[in-house]
Amino acid sequence: SEGYDVIVSEEGTEAVNLAKEHKPDIMILDIMLPGKSGYEIMEEIRKEKLTFPVIMLTAKDQEPDKVKGLNLGADDYLTKPFGVKELLARIEARLRRAGTYSTSGEVDILQLGPVKIDLKESVVHRPNDEVLELTSREVELIRYLLKSANEPVSRDELLEKVWRYEFSTNTRTVDVHISKLRAKIEVHHDDPRYLITLHGVGYMLRNS
Repeated sequence: SEGYDVIVSEEGTEAVNLAKEHKPDIMILDIMLPGKSGYEIMEEIRKEKLTFPVIMLTAKDQEPDKVKGLNLGADDYLTKPFGVKELLARIEARLRRAGTYSTSGEVDILQLGPVKIDLKESVVHRPNDEVLELTSREVELIRYLLKSANEPVSRDELLEKVWRYEFSTNTRTVDVHISKLRAKIEVHHDDPRYLITLHGVGYMLRNS
């Protein structure tokens, strides 16, 4: 276990219950589980506002399967067979990304009009005292766009730098995540003022 405290479940429904109870720092999720599939578990834990990073394990090497998992909120995936060292390296990388931003000198509070985004606590404070939680992927996406604030960032660049994958450009992975994020950080997500789509180019975070 390399110094980690590990909770193991071999059944889907139990895995969801354990995740809700213990709220782990990270989850390693096999797609092929009895009771509930990894996809169903992924969808349920995100609906429960559990934002810890998830690495999915799959025997499937087809791009649509990988995209499906990512669109449901997974942060990374490994295709079987894989080496233990690679899995541990990905776990460590995900934990670093989820937990060290506050000490890296980056911005933790972002004010977009009446909406305050707390990147350290992974929450959005909206008007009328509404508070929404951000997933680790959404926090990472905001931070990357913030590095290029007021400048366009292409979908391919986001896939490479935030997802660290080189998918074909016809996937809607980025678009789906941007849409969900926009619904959280924009007062009127159908008329965005800050997270802007630049048709044929990509996206831009307006911060001025």
